[in-house]
Amino acid sequence: MIKVLGIESSCDETSVAIVADNKNIIEHEIYSQIEAHQPFGGVVPEVAARSHMDYLGNMISRIMTQAKLTYNDLDAIAVTAGPGLIGGVIVGVMYAKAIAAASHKPIIAVNHLEGHALTVRLTNEVDFPFLLMLVSGGHCQLLIVYNVVQYMLLGSTMDDAAGECFDKVAKMLGLGYPGGQIVEQRAKNGKYNRFKFPRPLLGRSGCDFSFSGLKAAVKRQIDEIKELTEADVNDVCASLQHTISEILQSRMINAFKICAREAPKVNTIVLAGGVAANQHIREKLSLAASEYGFDFVAPPIKLCGDNAAMIAWAGIERYKLGLTDNINFIPRSRWSLDLL
Repeated sequence: MIKVLGIESSCDETSVAIVADNKNIIEHEIYSQIEAHQPFGGVVPEVAARSHMDYLGNMISRIMTQAKLTYNDLDAIAVTAGPGLIGGVIVGVMYAKAIAAASHKPIIAVNHLEGHALTVRLTNEVDFPFLLMLVSGGHCQLLIVYNVVQYMLLGSTMDDAAGECFDKVAKMLGLGYPGGQIVEQRAKNGKYNRFKFPRPLLGRSGCDFSFSGLKAAVKRQIDEIKELTEADVNDVCASLQHTISEILQSRMINAFKICAREAPKVNTIVLAGGVAANQHIREKLSLAASEYGFDFVAPPIKLCGDNAAMIAWAGIERYKLGLTDNINFIPRSRWSLDLL
Protein backbone atom coordinates (compact mmCIF):
# COMPACT_ATOMS: atom_id res chain seq x y z
CA MET A 1 0.00 0.00 0.00
CA ILE A 2 1.36 3.40 -1.02
CA LYS A 3 1.25 6.04 1.72
CA VAL A 4 2.03 9.72 1.09
CA LEU A 5 2.37 12.65 3.47
CA GLY A 6 0.74 15.80 2.06
CA ILE A 7 1.45 19.39 3.10
CA GLU A 8 -0.67 22.40 2.10
CA SER A 9 0.21 26.03 2.96
CA SER A 10 -0.64 28.08 -0.13
CA CYS A 11 -3.00 30.58 1.52
CA ASP A 12 -4.69 30.78 4.93
CA GLU A 13 -5.20 27.10 5.70
CA THR A 14 -2.38 25.10 7.29
CA SER A 15 -3.02 21.44 6.56
CA VAL A 16 -1.28 18.07 6.72
CA ALA A 17 -2.52 14.60 5.79
CA ILE A 18 -1.46 11.01 5.28
CA VAL A 19 -3.35 9.27 2.48
CA ALA A 20 -3.09 5.74 1.12
CA ASP A 21 -3.62 4.64 -2.46
CA ASN A 22 -6.68 2.61 -1.43
CA LYS A 23 -8.35 6.03 -0.96
CA ASN A 24 -8.10 5.88 2.81
CA ILE A 25 -7.39 9.24 4.46
CA ILE A 26 -5.37 7.88 7.36
CA GLU A 27 -4.92 11.21 9.15
CA HIS A 28 -5.91 14.75 8.19
CA GLU A 29 -5.70 18.07 10.00
CA ILE A 30 -6.61 21.59 8.90
CA TYR A 31 -5.82 24.67 10.95
CA SER A 32 -7.87 27.65 9.80
CA GLN A 33 -6.38 31.12 10.17
CA ILE A 34 -9.77 32.89 9.93
CA GLU A 35 -9.49 34.57 13.34
CA ALA A 36 -6.03 35.93 12.53
CA HIS A 37 -7.22 37.56 9.29
CA GLN A 38 -10.71 38.70 10.29
CA PRO A 39 -9.56 42.07 11.71
CA PHE A 40 -8.13 42.91 8.27
CA GLY A 41 -11.15 41.76 6.25
CA GLY A 42 -9.00 39.46 4.12
CA VAL A 43 -5.83 37.40 3.99
CA VAL A 44 -2.61 39.18 4.94
CA PRO A 45 0.30 37.27 3.32
CA GLU A 46 2.82 37.98 6.09
CA VAL A 47 0.37 36.91 8.80
CA ALA A 48 -0.43 33.73 6.86
CA ALA A 49 3.23 32.77 6.40
CA ARG A 50 4.05 33.30 10.08
CA SER A 51 1.05 31.22 11.12
CA HIS A 52 2.18 28.35 8.88
CA MET A 53 5.59 28.50 10.58
CA ASP A 54 3.99 28.44 14.03
CA TYR A 55 1.73 25.43 13.45
CA LEU A 56 3.02 23.23 10.66
CA GLY A 57 5.81 21.40 12.49
CA ASN A 58 3.62 20.33 15.42
CA MET A 59 0.80 19.29 13.10
CA ILE A 60 3.10 17.01 11.10
CA SER A 61 4.48 15.41 14.28
CA ARG A 62 0.99 14.92 15.66
CA ILE A 63 -0.51 13.14 12.64
CA MET A 64 2.53 10.88 12.34
CA THR A 65 2.08 9.89 15.99
CA GLN A 66 -1.67 9.40 15.61
CA ALA A 67 -1.13 7.24 12.53
CA LYS A 68 1.55 5.24 14.40
CA LEU A 69 3.88 5.68 11.47
CA THR A 70 7.50 6.69 11.06
CA TYR A 71 8.84 8.58 8.05
CA ASN A 72 10.35 5.29 6.87
CA ASP A 73 6.79 3.95 6.52
CA LEU A 74 5.96 6.63 3.95
CA ASP A 75 6.56 6.24 0.23
CA ALA A 76 6.81 9.94 -0.64
CA ILE A 77 6.30 13.51 0.55
CA ALA A 78 3.90 15.69 -1.48
CA VAL A 79 3.71 19.43 -1.01
CA THR A 80 1.97 22.38 -2.61
CA ALA A 81 4.70 24.09 -4.64
CA GLY A 82 2.41 26.77 -6.07
CA PRO A 83 0.48 28.71 -7.08
CA GLY A 84 -0.27 30.70 -3.96
CA LEU A 85 1.04 33.31 -1.54
CA ILE A 86 4.73 32.72 -1.97
CA GLY A 87 5.67 33.16 1.70
CA GLY A 88 3.26 30.44 2.78
CA VAL A 89 4.22 28.16 -0.10
CA ILE A 90 7.89 28.45 0.87
CA VAL A 91 7.14 27.45 4.48
CA GLY A 92 5.42 24.24 3.39
CA VAL A 93 8.08 23.44 0.78
CA MET A 94 10.93 23.87 3.27
CA TYR A 95 9.28 21.46 5.74
CA ALA A 96 8.67 18.93 2.95
CA LYS A 97 12.24 19.19 1.66
CA ALA A 98 13.67 18.74 5.16
CA ILE A 99 11.57 15.61 5.77
CA ALA A 100 12.36 14.16 2.34
CA ALA A 101 16.09 14.78 2.75
CA ALA A 102 16.25 13.35 6.27
CA SER A 103 14.17 10.26 5.45
CA HIS A 104 15.59 9.70 1.95
CA LYS A 105 12.08 9.71 0.49
CA PRO A 106 11.01 11.07 -2.92
CA ILE A 107 9.46 14.54 -2.97
CA ILE A 108 6.58 15.55 -5.23
CA ALA A 109 5.96 19.21 -6.08
CA VAL A 110 2.18 19.44 -6.49
CA ASN A 111 0.34 22.18 -8.31
CA HIS A 112 -2.32 23.37 -5.85
CA LEU A 113 -4.91 23.52 -8.63
CA GLU A 114 -4.14 19.93 -9.60
CA GLY A 115 -4.90 18.97 -6.01
CA HIS A 116 -8.40 20.43 -6.42
CA ALA A 117 -8.76 18.86 -9.87
CA LEU A 118 -7.98 15.31 -8.69
CA THR A 119 -9.87 15.35 -5.38
CA VAL A 120 -12.90 13.64 -6.95
CA ARG A 121 -10.70 10.68 -7.87
CA LEU A 122 -10.02 10.28 -4.14
CA THR A 123 -13.68 10.58 -3.10
CA ASN A 124 -15.54 9.22 -6.15
CA GLU A 125 -15.05 6.85 -9.07
CA VAL A 126 -14.19 9.34 -11.82
CA ASP A 127 -12.23 8.24 -14.86
CA PHE A 128 -10.23 10.35 -17.27
CA PRO A 129 -11.05 12.35 -19.30
CA PHE A 130 -13.46 14.75 -17.57
CA LEU A 131 -14.45 18.39 -17.72
CA LEU A 132 -13.36 20.50 -14.75
CA MET A 133 -14.82 23.75 -13.48
CA LEU A 134 -12.40 25.07 -10.86
CA VAL A 135 -13.92 27.94 -8.87
CA SER A 136 -12.29 29.48 -5.81
CA GLY A 137 -11.24 32.78 -4.27
CA GLY A 138 -8.28 33.11 -6.58
CA HIS A 139 -9.16 30.99 -9.61
CA CYS A 140 -11.99 30.48 -12.06
CA GLN A 141 -11.24 28.09 -14.93
CA LEU A 142 -12.76 25.50 -17.23
CA LEU A 143 -10.47 22.70 -18.41
CA ILE A 144 -10.58 19.28 -19.96
CA VAL A 145 -8.59 16.89 -17.77
CA TYR A 146 -7.22 14.19 -20.07
CA ASN A 147 -4.94 12.64 -17.45
CA VAL A 148 -2.68 13.58 -14.55
CA VAL A 149 -0.27 15.53 -16.72
CA GLN A 150 -2.51 16.75 -19.55
CA TYR A 151 -4.91 19.64 -19.04
CA MET A 152 -6.55 21.65 -21.83
CA LEU A 153 -7.59 25.15 -20.75
CA LEU A 154 -10.91 26.21 -22.27
CA GLY A 155 -11.31 29.48 -20.41
CA SER A 156 -10.38 31.43 -17.30
CA THR A 157 -11.29 34.65 -15.55
CA MET A 158 -10.36 37.88 -17.25
CA ASP A 159 -10.28 39.76 -13.92
CA ASP A 160 -11.70 38.66 -10.56
CA ALA A 161 -12.57 35.12 -9.52
CA ALA A 162 -16.04 34.16 -8.30
CA GLY A 163 -14.87 33.50 -4.75
CA GLU A 164 -13.15 36.87 -4.65
CA CYS A 165 -16.42 38.49 -5.74
CA PHE A 166 -18.25 36.78 -2.86
CA ASP A 167 -15.62 37.91 -0.36
CA LYS A 168 -15.48 41.52 -1.54
CA VAL A 169 -19.25 41.95 -1.58
CA ALA A 170 -19.41 40.48 1.92
CA LYS A 171 -16.88 43.11 2.98
CA MET A 172 -18.97 45.86 1.36
CA LEU A 173 -21.95 44.65 3.36
CA GLY A 174 -19.97 44.48 6.60
CA LEU A 175 -20.53 40.74 6.92
CA GLY A 176 -16.96 39.82 7.79
CA TYR A 177 -14.46 37.32 6.44
CA PRO A 178 -14.51 34.79 4.82
CA GLY A 179 -17.42 36.09 2.81
CA GLY A 180 -18.57 33.16 0.71
CA GLN A 181 -20.07 31.12 3.53
CA ILE A 182 -21.73 34.16 5.11
CA VAL A 183 -23.25 35.29 1.80
CA GLU A 184 -24.63 31.79 1.22
CA GLN A 185 -26.27 31.74 4.64
CA ARG A 186 -27.79 35.22 4.26
CA ALA A 187 -29.00 34.36 0.75
CA LYS A 188 -31.25 31.64 2.17
CA ASN A 189 -33.49 34.36 3.62
CA GLY A 190 -33.32 36.69 0.62
CA LYS A 191 -35.10 37.26 -2.69
CA TYR A 192 -32.85 36.35 -5.59
CA ASN A 193 -34.90 38.31 -8.14
CA ARG A 194 -35.05 41.66 -6.36
CA PHE A 195 -31.85 43.09 -7.87
CA LYS A 196 -31.01 42.60 -11.53
CA PHE A 197 -27.22 42.53 -11.54
CA PRO A 198 -25.27 42.29 -14.83
CA ARG A 199 -24.09 38.93 -16.07
CA PRO A 200 -20.78 39.63 -17.83
CA LEU A 201 -20.15 37.64 -21.05
CA LEU A 202 -23.55 35.94 -20.80
CA GLY A 203 -24.65 34.79 -24.24
CA ARG A 204 -21.17 35.07 -25.74
CA SER A 205 -19.17 32.17 -27.09
CA GLY A 206 -16.15 30.80 -25.28
CA CYS A 207 -15.50 29.83 -21.68
CA ASP A 208 -13.86 32.92 -20.18
CA PHE A 209 -15.29 34.56 -17.06
CA SER A 210 -15.55 38.13 -15.78
CA PHE A 211 -16.74 39.25 -12.36
CA SER A 212 -15.32 42.77 -11.87
CA GLY A 213 -18.33 44.42 -13.52
CA LEU A 214 -20.69 42.44 -11.32
CA LYS A 215 -18.80 43.46 -8.21
CA ALA A 216 -18.94 47.13 -9.26
CA ALA A 217 -22.68 46.92 -9.94
CA VAL A 218 -23.32 45.49 -6.48
CA LYS A 219 -21.29 48.33 -4.97
CA ARG A 220 -23.42 50.91 -6.81
CA GLN A 221 -26.60 49.23 -5.57
CA ILE A 222 -25.38 49.20 -1.98
CA ASP A 223 -24.42 52.88 -2.19
CA GLU A 224 -27.81 53.72 -3.65
CA ILE A 225 -29.70 52.10 -0.79
CA LYS A 226 -27.43 53.81 1.80
CA GLU A 227 -29.17 52.57 4.97
CA LEU A 228 -29.26 48.80 4.53
CA THR A 229 -31.85 46.76 6.41
CA GLU A 230 -31.46 43.08 7.20
CA ALA A 231 -33.83 42.33 4.32
CA ASP A 232 -31.75 44.46 1.96
CA VAL A 233 -28.57 42.58 2.88
CA ASN A 234 -30.27 39.21 2.44
CA ASP A 235 -31.66 40.23 -0.95
CA VAL A 236 -28.28 41.51 -2.16
CA CYS A 237 -26.69 38.20 -1.12
CA ALA A 238 -29.39 36.12 -2.78
CA SER A 239 -29.25 38.17 -5.99
CA LEU A 240 -25.46 38.01 -6.10
CA GLN A 241 -25.37 34.25 -5.53
CA HIS A 242 -28.02 33.64 -8.19
CA THR A 243 -26.21 35.87 -10.69
CA ILE A 244 -22.87 34.11 -10.15
CA SER A 245 -24.54 30.72 -10.55
CA GLU A 246 -26.06 31.83 -13.87
CA ILE A 247 -22.69 33.10 -15.12
CA LEU A 248 -21.03 29.80 -14.20
CA GLN A 249 -23.86 27.85 -15.79
CA SER A 250 -23.61 29.74 -19.09
CA ARG A 251 -19.86 29.17 -19.33
CA MET A 252 -20.28 25.51 -18.44
CA ILE A 253 -22.87 25.01 -21.19
CA ASN A 254 -20.43 26.51 -23.70
CA ALA A 255 -17.85 23.99 -22.48
CA PHE A 256 -20.33 21.15 -23.04
CA LYS A 257 -20.71 22.27 -26.65
CA ILE A 258 -16.93 22.38 -27.12
CA CYS A 259 -16.61 18.87 -25.69
CA ALA A 260 -19.32 17.59 -28.03
CA ARG A 261 -17.23 18.80 -30.98
CA GLU A 262 -13.67 18.18 -29.82
CA ALA A 263 -13.77 15.65 -26.97
CA PRO A 264 -16.87 13.45 -27.35
CA LYS A 265 -15.57 10.95 -24.77
CA VAL A 266 -15.96 13.57 -22.04
CA ASN A 267 -19.30 13.07 -20.29
CA THR A 268 -18.56 14.12 -16.69
CA ILE A 269 -18.32 17.63 -15.28
CA VAL A 270 -16.43 18.07 -12.00
CA LEU A 271 -16.94 21.15 -9.84
CA ALA A 272 -13.97 21.82 -7.56
CA GLY A 273 -12.47 24.59 -5.42
CA GLY A 274 -13.81 26.51 -2.44
CA VAL A 275 -16.90 27.83 -4.23
CA ALA A 276 -17.91 24.23 -4.96
CA ALA A 277 -19.09 24.09 -1.35
CA ASN A 278 -21.95 26.48 -2.21
CA GLN A 279 -25.10 24.35 -2.29
CA HIS A 280 -27.10 26.72 -4.51
CA ILE A 281 -24.36 26.70 -7.14
CA ARG A 282 -24.03 22.91 -6.92
CA GLU A 283 -27.75 22.47 -7.51
CA LYS A 284 -27.87 24.98 -10.38
CA LEU A 285 -24.93 23.41 -12.21
CA SER A 286 -26.08 19.86 -11.52
CA LEU A 287 -29.45 20.54 -13.17
CA ALA A 288 -27.81 22.09 -16.22
CA ALA A 289 -25.38 19.18 -16.53
CA SER A 290 -28.24 16.69 -16.45
CA GLU A 291 -30.05 18.57 -19.23
CA TYR A 292 -26.98 18.22 -21.46
CA GLY A 293 -26.38 14.56 -20.65
CA PHE A 294 -23.36 15.09 -18.37
CA ASP A 295 -22.77 13.45 -15.03
CA PHE A 296 -22.15 16.05 -12.31
CA VAL A 297 -19.65 15.33 -9.54
CA ALA A 298 -18.32 17.51 -6.72
CA PRO A 299 -16.13 16.53 -3.76
CA PRO A 300 -17.58 16.40 -0.23
CA ILE A 301 -17.93 19.93 1.11
CA LYS A 302 -15.20 19.35 3.71
CA LEU A 303 -12.71 18.71 0.88
CA CYS A 304 -13.73 21.61 -1.38
CA GLY A 305 -11.53 24.16 0.38
CA ASP A 306 -7.74 24.06 0.63
CA ASN A 307 -6.62 20.86 2.32
CA ALA A 308 -3.65 18.50 2.45
CA ALA A 309 -5.61 15.33 1.64
CA MET A 310 -5.98 16.52 -1.94
CA ILE A 311 -2.24 17.28 -2.11
CA ALA A 312 -1.35 13.84 -0.79
CA TRP A 313 -3.72 12.22 -3.29
CA ALA A 314 -2.28 14.22 -6.20
CA GLY A 315 1.10 13.04 -4.95
CA ILE A 316 -0.09 9.43 -5.09
CA GLU A 317 -1.38 9.85 -8.64
CA ARG A 318 1.95 11.32 -9.75
CA TYR A 319 4.05 8.83 -7.75
CA LYS A 320 2.34 5.91 -9.49
CA LEU A 321 3.45 7.39 -12.81
CA GLY A 322 7.02 7.86 -11.60
CA LEU A 323 6.60 11.65 -11.53
CA THR A 324 8.77 12.66 -8.59
CA ASP A 325 10.83 15.86 -8.41
CA ASN A 326 14.38 16.98 -7.77
CA ILE A 327 14.62 18.30 -4.23
CA ASN A 328 15.97 21.58 -5.58
CA PHE A 329 12.68 22.56 -7.24
CA ILE A 330 11.67 26.22 -6.84
CA PRO A 331 8.31 27.23 -5.28
CA ARG A 332 6.09 29.34 -7.53
CA SER A 333 3.56 32.07 -6.85
CA ARG A 334 2.05 31.53 -10.33
CA TRP A 335 1.70 28.17 -12.06
CA SER A 336 -0.88 27.49 -14.75
CA LEU A 337 -2.45 24.06 -14.65
CA ASP A 338 -2.24 23.61 -18.41
CA LEU A 339 1.54 24.12 -18.28
CA LEU A 340 2.44 21.20 -16.00
